[in-house]
Amino acid sequence: MSEIASEILDGMCIEWDVPIEMDDGLVLRADVFRPITAGRYPVILSYGPYAKGLAFQDGYPSAWQRMVAEHPDVAYGSSNKYQSWEVVDPEKWVPDGYVCVRVDSRGAGRSPGRIDPFSPRETRDFYNCIEWAGVQPWSSGNVGLNGISYYGINQWQVASLQPPHLAAMCIWEGAADWYRDMTHHGGILNTFWANWFDMQVKTVQYGRGERAPSNRVTGKPICGDETMRDAQLAANRCDFGDEILAHPVDDEYHRARSPVWEKITVPFLSAANWGGQGLHPRGNFEGYMRAASQQKWLEVHGLEHWTHFYTDYGVNLQKRFFGHFLKGESTGWDRQPRVQLQVRHVDRFVERHEHEWPIARTRWTKLYLDIAGTLNREPSRSGAAVSFDALGEGLTFLSRPIEAETEITGPLAARIYISSSTADADLFLVFRVFTPDLREVVFMGAIDPHTPVAQGWLRASHRKLDPRVSTLWRPYHTHDTPQPLRPGEIVPLDIELWPTSIIVPAGFRLALTVRGRDYEYAKATGARLSNFKNELKGCGPFLHDDPRDRPKPLFGGRTTLHTGPQHPAYVQVPIVSPR
Repeated sequence: MSEIASEILDGMCIEWDVPIEMDDGLVLRADVFRPITAGRYPVILSYGPYAKGLAFQDGYPSAWQRMVAEHPDVAYGSSNKYQSWEVVDPEKWVPDGYVCVRVDSRGAGRSPGRIDPFSPRETRDFYNCIEWAGVQPWSSGNVGLNGISYYGINQWQVASLQPPHLAAMCIWEGAADWYRDMTHHGGILNTFWANWFDMQVKTVQYGRGERAPSNRVTGKPICGDETMRDAQLAANRCDFGDEILAHPVDDEYHRARSPVWEKITVPFLSAANWGGQGLHPRGNFEGYMRAASQQKWLEVHGLEHWTHFYTDYGVNLQKRFFGHFLKGESTGWDRQPRVQLQVRHVDRFVERHEHEWPIARTRWTKLYLDIAGTLNREPSRSGAAVSFDALGEGLTFLSRPIEAETEITGPLAARIYISSSTADADLFLVFRVFTPDLREVVFMGAIDPHTPVAQGWLRASHRKLDPRVSTLWRPYHTHDTPQPLRPGEIVPLDIELWPTSIIVPAGFRLALTVRGRDYEYAKATGARLSNFKNELKGCGPFLHDDPRDRPKPLFGGRTTLHTGPQHPAYVQVPIVSPR
């Protein structure tokens, strides 16, 4: 591959396609953006599969257009020629004395090799890139990791290997547990990843050559100069969706792609999105709570998945963090409270700081399901049961209007009692808020414009709990040994609902829906994004609709929900007392 010599552009010294040799001899390619003045600078590094030369505007036009229209500060102060999906804009970082390094992961963009996302091989490559960046003549030796989603997920993984030059990391909406957060919600297969691989990875695979777009600045193909045949491309990538399907329990395949919490000791900022149900926020919260790092912070925001990383709010927060840990500057980070929340109201967000997560003054409040369709403070005095189509829309339990404004911020949990006409059943729980005239309150989530307040999932045969990790507010399932149901047998299910935040006005109502399939805000919304296959109906692209995982003979029977003194079904809500 031909090299492009370093050049001065837009106030930066840029080196394109810098070679980084891996321990197995494969050479990856990186773009390096650094200050013009010679010196040693801290490094902001990212490693991932989305093609470092693909402009955000070209690869994800609908997301870019929405973001800059609503948040003009994202585009302000930059030519935007170097903007790429889910990584920092070097024009906003290099002037502050950082070197920005973007590495195309193995098999993607302009790096050759076989694509195998999140694999141990990729994690080792990432480690090697960090160590390479730490010893370059332009490097201070302090390497920070920063990026959204893929570029956050793999930070948890590589931090588990403890690379010596890794000094700090910002995981912005980055899931962690490959099984629980990403591929199997409550043991139910998430079909997102197979579709993601088709739409966002195969399209930028190394070897697409002249069939791929060109870099706006260099004019070179973003996927390498070599143009391979389809058969060659297929041979150079894993069968991602089928591999995930082949591992229905939390086995070594999943553990090898997940963090080892006790080995993560580097300082970090974990930034979650309340509306990211189905992918990231669980990992951001778990990472904050469980990683061994003594210097760790949690931030939680709303809006679209990609937005606040690029707004002045997000960039300033990141620079305060990295200025402290990579440069030793007085940014005020030494006084930063450990938890910064954008607390959600029905019409706005209000920033507030806390010292712990979950919030210490939380009142864990149980609301009991009554077969009459209500949510009550006390369990029903008489036992009852009601059945629904096991693949259907299920049942909704509605509270009375609440008497005073109430804050619900934190993780939710539910215990329900079910029996099934078959040997298994999938449960989809949706915690909802309704206006006094019974219109549902939904939000612009990370992906979907009609995202409900909170969701949780569980396959009944995966009900086995891990008592070492489970807490009052977060049941934790082993997902190792399925326990089939005996038809008609009543079993308790403890179900985790991912953390949320909402200030509920007086007169509004709370609700819990127990379903047999994914939540839908509406049968049709017309909402779409260019990088997803499906219409956005409430769950974004995070669906559970693969018939190979949910065959009708096993999952298409009748599910019966039981309540009463012997079966006190409830949802536990984190009500936060005012200070």
